[in-house]
Amino acid sequence: MKTPALLAVLLGAAALVPSAMAQPSPRAAWKAPRTAFGQPDLQGLWTNVTITPLERPAKYGERLVLTPQEAAAAEGDRDQEVTNGLKPSTDLDKKEIATCEVKGFSGVDCGYNAFWVDPGTKVMRVGTEARTSLVTSTPDGKIPPLTAAGQARVAQRAKLRATGKAFDGPEFLSLGERCILSFSSSGGPPMLPLLYNNNYQIVQTPDAVVIEVEMVHDTRVIRLNGRHGPANIRQWMGDSIGHWEGDTLVVETVNLRPEQAFRGASGDVKVIERFTRIGPRQIKYDFTVEDPASFTRPWGGELAMTATKGPLYEYACHEGNHAMEGILAGARLQEKQGKAVGPAAEEEGQ
Repeated sequence: MKTPALLAVLLGAAALVPSAMAQPSPRAAWKAPRTAFGQPDLQGLWTNVTITPLERPAKYGERLVLTPQEAAAAEGDRDQEVTNGLKPSTDLDKKEIATCEVKGFSGVDCGYNAFWVDPGTKVMRVGTEARTSLVTSTPDGKIPPLTAAGQARVAQRAKLRATGKAFDGPEFLSLGERCILSFSSSGGPPMLPLLYNNNYQIVQTPDAVVIEVEMVHDTRVIRLNGRHGPANIRQWMGDSIGHWEGDTLVVETVNLRPEQAFRGASGDVKVIERFTRIGPRQIKYDFTVEDPASFTRPWGGELAMTATKGPLYEYACHEGNHAMEGILAGARLQEKQGKAVGPAAEEEGQ
């Protein structure tokens, strides 16, 4: 039994114990590192590679986050696709195949297999959440419908291709075919993952943030605290200006060339991007697309850019690329054979 004197000593000692030791404080929030000139440091090599689609599959409804079991199943399916795609062909006599081991290819394009594409093997995780889609702005994870004007613009492009006019000259071919920009929207904005080469290098100066895009080696120069140039000067990847809001780099891009019509967008599209370093190995990337001339409402999404090993290699798009030469040569042969191509074909209803 403790004496009153001893009890008093023990109580006095307890009073001297810091409250932090008695009740541990929450772990301090992670802080983004700073550059030598004080900006949040986004520099380094990053990848947004993922098997998560841009738009959400209908089976997930309005759920943005996968269960651990669903994420594991999706990643297991991709591992099996890679394994199957590396198997030797056993039916070489077929001219066309209905399905491929690489999603998105059919017919003669089934010559592609997992060796030639690199969409990754993991679902997109932002922080710790495994996502069902990259689009997050709509309940169903879908891009909003096109306006009447947007539909007409897309239909006109399809008509040109159907009539043969798309092969009149190189200027009618896709930007990816011409090696001007990547197919899809790797260089952006918005910067979205595609079948391969989903790597980026970010470099900062006090006045600019520069993003080198591996796919077709594009380079975006984001001017900080600047003003947009005249609307009649259109640039590939647009005119990007940025500013810091706390630890987030906010980038506004306008004045894109109309040929860069991602998902039917017009040349008057505006894209807002936000880059936030949320961990030692991850940048959260948010984007919003505003284009009243094309979409019935603004839309956007969210993904993560994860640190990756270097170096970033050059994507030499036109070395050994015979596709455009062959396409245009075929059009010239049709002309020599007296077959209508382009406007003449359109008039004849071909």
